[in-house]
Amino acid sequence: MAIKDIVAGYIARHGLLDKRSTCLVALSGGADSVALLLLLRELGYAVEAAHCNFHLRGEESERDEDFVKCLCHTNNVPLHIVHFDTKAYASLHKVSIEMAARRLRYAYFKQLLGDIGAAAVCVAHHQNDNVETVLMNLMRGTGIHGLVGIRPKNGFVVRPLLCLSRSDIEQYLGSRGQGYVTDSTNLVPDVVRNKIRLELIPLMKTIYPEAVGNIQRTSGLVAEAEKVYDAAIADSVSMVTGREGGLVYVDIDLLKQQPSPEATLFEILQGYGFSSQHAERIYLNIDAAPGKVYSSGGYDLAIDRGRMLISEKREPCRDLRMPEPGVYVYGDGRKLRLDVRPVDASFAISRQGCVASVDAADVAFPLTLRHVREGDRFVPFGMKGSKLVSDYLTDRKRNLFQKRGQLVVEDATGKIVWLVGERVDNRCRITGESKSALIMSFVEET
Repeated sequence: MAIKDIVAGYIARHGLLDKRSTCLVALSGGADSVALLLLLRELGYAVEAAHCNFHLRGEESERDEDFVKCLCHTNNVPLHIVHFDTKAYASLHKVSIEMAARRLRYAYFKQLLGDIGAAAVCVAHHQNDNVETVLMNLMRGTGIHGLVGIRPKNGFVVRPLLCLSRSDIEQYLGSRGQGYVTDSTNLVPDVVRNKIRLELIPLMKTIYPEAVGNIQRTSGLVAEAEKVYDAAIADSVSMVTGREGGLVYVDIDLLKQQPSPEATLFEILQGYGFSSQHAERIYLNIDAAPGKVYSSGGYDLAIDRGRMLISEKREPCRDLRMPEPGVYVYGDGRKLRLDVRPVDASFAISRQGCVASVDAADVAFPLTLRHVREGDRFVPFGMKGSKLVSDYLTDRKRNLFQKRGQLVVEDATGKIVWLVGERVDNRCRITGESKSALIMSFVEET
């Protein structure tokens, strides 16, 4: 079958392009993108090209730009060129050069799509690129999704050449006598992908000559299996997870009843930045004593009374000093209102958990709103002796993250007058002798 027919069938099978719409080709000048441009024109698609000059390779960058200008002029293809100071962007945003180039490229493509009314950006990833990606994912540690590799379509980006190998592309260009440019940085094994391309895959071929094709076919089979897997896992995830008090939780008993508890847990946790190694370690310790906290980049996980609790990491807010009655805004946006009112016949103590009333005469300003600290004690309302706040919260079956986030109001003498949302201190309770009350109303962030 002719190469253009293979590509046409692949585009149709995956619904990548529509001949009624313009498509934008990401044209670097390398063999892959040149072949993509020519194949799409040959298949009758309305194409325009976009070239990004990242100014990273000196004269080579200028050579590439000159080449694509000539190619597009010869083939009567509209060309859009953009120049980036990639190194400055990377330095400003504290990212790698590779990440900077990627962000700049795709942000530009997205904008250009709207400007010219194109339906998709076509990039020239092919089978060899896919095999490299699968191997990278496999070595880093991945689930079934990582073994699928590069997808034919991702948002506005489509990849019509994933059905071709690098040798197919070179053969196609050779048959047309079409030249291309070579990025010299791709010939140096200095980054992971280059090492896989230049060293690992050639070594694999000495063991199994058909290694690349076999991995590509396996990736395709995994893609089909993924559809069944995703449907089953979605049901399992829905069954075992929930939300409560701003936390995500996983019911451990229900998790154990799933056909594949470990796979279910992995799919849940990867959405919160946990790796496959994290998921495996957590599952192995699923019945361990509570108290252990596992951390990813932005989330913490704790096992507590038959559930896994997942909480977003947040920097603790600074203590808030409140010198007099008024409305105060805590660092996370929540508000505490302090009012002093007479205790008369119309006075009634609120039953709302976010409101507390204490005898104003037993409270010394300034007050401080802060997070609970180790060793904090208070006398819970209705009791005579003091108690550690941590013990009180344990008795109330508060989980680790609730304990971490617990706030207290402390007066100028160091006395905790209110364990916010829980209880006031018995030493400053409203009694029949109270003349005025300090009303503390805590408003959650909206």
